[in-house]
Amino acid sequence: QVQLVESGGGLVQAGGSLRLSCAASGRTFSNYAMGWFRQAPGKEREFVAAISWSGSTTYYANAVKGRFTISRDNAKNTMYLQMNSLKPEDTAVYFCAAPGRTYSGPYVTQGQYNYWGQGTQVTVSS
Repeated sequence: QVQLVESGGGLVQAGGSLRLSCAASGRTFSNYAMGWFRQAPGKEREFVAAISWSGSTTYYANAVKGRFTISRDNAKNTMYLQMNSLKPEDTAVYFCAAPGRTYSGPYVTQGQYNYWGQGTQVTVSS
């Protein structure tokens, strides 16, 4: 059974940085693309970033491009999201997600992802 566990969220001032981690288990991590999504209070869950199974291809939402960096360490079965220059509008619960198909993606749409973590709260104060 695939399990995804996020960590690294917290409270930070505007302009600060956080690094989120997503630890995966239950299958061969390196065979699958991965993604990050977020959901702010009262809003729909939205795409943040995605990375291919090899790490060679990455996609970002326009709102985070140039500030966030997605990466992965296949030897550690872990994906990361480095978030710099944080803004209050980045406040949300951040989720990591994994698709069901091997050697495909990365994907920007939620429907392509079969597995989700429980989320980690990121709060950016002004």
